[in-house]
Amino acid sequence: MERRNWSREELIVALNLYLKLPFGKMHKGTKEIIELSNIIGRTPSSVSMRLGNFASVDPYHQQRGIKGLTGGLKQVEPIWNEFVNNKEELLFESENILANLQHKTIETKFEDLLIGTENLKGETKLREVKTRVNQNIFRQITLANYSGKCAITGIDIPEFLIASHILPWSKHEEERLNPQNGLCLNTLHDKAFDKGFITITTDFKVKVSKVLHDYKKDNSISELLLKYENQPIIQPKKFLPSIEFLDYHHNSIFQK
Repeated sequence: MERRNWSREELIVALNLYLKLPFGKMHKGTKEIIELSNIIGRTPSSVSMRLGNFASVDPYHQQRGIKGLTGGLKQVEPIWNEFVNNKEELLFESENILANLQHKTIETKFEDLLIGTENLKGETKLREVKTRVNQNIFRQITLANYSGKCAITGIDIPEFLIASHILPWSKHEEERLNPQNGLCLNTLHDKAFDKGFITITTDFKVKVSKVLHDYKKDNSISELLLKYENQPIIQPKKFLPSIEFLDYHHNSIFQK
């Protein structure tokens, strides 16, 4: 009975959900899929199938030999390409569409997130709102990618977790929202990674700076940092960290 074509807006919000859900949760019984189906007036099965279509064009799953559902390839491929080429605009647009479908504005939907922007005007306000909303999406994508766990320690308390950037946020604007530029780390290891006290090798193992080995008699440093030397990180569900980005971090940020 559900014969009408999917609109561009529906496909964009489906991509939004695809990016935020772990691969193993893309079935019709998943709470988030049911919620989106209610918002856009589709069945959970239909939404689940669209997510499977996005998996079919996702290079990560292609490399794993997982084909996804190829039936709707021609519909989702242009949206995926838009995301690849202009993540900042498409992700923000997806949240705007969702807000409108829920009879809200971006400002009301993300009220807590946008505290302090009330008095901003024009382009300045739009830029700040877009930045904060997109940072929030990046966090959701990154935490889902690592199943809500720190990639190094396995800590799974959301309040302790950070969506870390491999390439620094301030210096690599074009990669700010790239899921392959994200690591889910707890606050301590995020800071250690940011300052170059630890890095992740291109075979996805933790490497600790020799600077910290000078503190190996300090039990807290040994327990919290040194003991993870050469330990493999928790493998993400969908987006592997970019080898190129990890190599940059090792050569340009890591304190050798």
